[in-house]
Amino acid sequence: MKIIVLVKQVPDTTEIQVDKKTGTLIRDGVKSIINPDDLAGLEEALCLKDKYGAHVSVLTMGPPQASSMLKECLARGCDEAILLTDMKFAGSDTWATSNALAAAIKKLDYDLIIAGRQAIDGDTAQVGPQTAERLNLPQITYVQEIVEVENDVLTVVKNWEDYLETLQVELPCLITTLATMNKPRYMNCADIWTAIEKDVKVIKFVDTDLKDSDVGLKSSPTNVKRTFTKDVSNANEILNIDAQSAAKRILADLVSKQLIVLGDNHENN
Repeated sequence: MKIIVLVKQVPDTTEIQVDKKTGTLIRDGVKSIINPDDLAGLEEALCLKDKYGAHVSVLTMGPPQASSMLKECLARGCDEAILLTDMKFAGSDTWATSNALAAAIKKLDYDLIIAGRQAIDGDTAQVGPQTAERLNLPQITYVQEIVEVENDVLTVVKNWEDYLETLQVELPCLITTLATMNKPRYMNCADIWTAIEKDVKVIKFVDTDLKDSDVGLKSSPTNVKRTFTKDVSNANEILNIDAQSAAKRILADLVSKQLIVLGDNHENN
């Protein structure tokens, strides 16, 4: 079995702050970590390797310094590390990122792709499913447990928040994993030493079949208008009104704060 794990290097959001003037994240001096949901997916891949003798590759799209994270993945027991990096990828949103990841994956052999549910610096939960769509693969999201792999059929438990569901899917496929599903193993000295000597394979834009219109900031349909932190206050207002009046009040508040924009044909019913 050949497994590809999609990982992302993210800032530790327990330490990150937001610049109140610009609304952007202050990343200077903030420690970078492996995204928790991705790390859980990596551990599941390594468990499958222990059980079935799988070959595990890790793939990330990011700047050259993301190679340090990939080295950590190698030290945890992965067999291969791949870095998808190019200035043409800078500013890519989830749509463009999934384009790039899918293009790189098409150059690789795989039976199973594992991605974390979402990244803690974006929280969109879109890249994994979008990549599956690009590759025309079946997918199961929010996987809480991998039960078994038998006769090219993967059995998993999906977490619907209020209940669990056991599902089966034929390989090849893509699943997304939850940080709560396991406890990642520690690195050991022997693997750390071996990882230092291993190479990280680099894939550039020219190594793919991508076009300029597929990736990058200018090709990303998502635009961030404003980023801000919510001011915490003890002040509140309690209204005892009917549902229709409450809906009108909520709508009016959203419009006044410019959180939504109504069309010209809107009727205040």
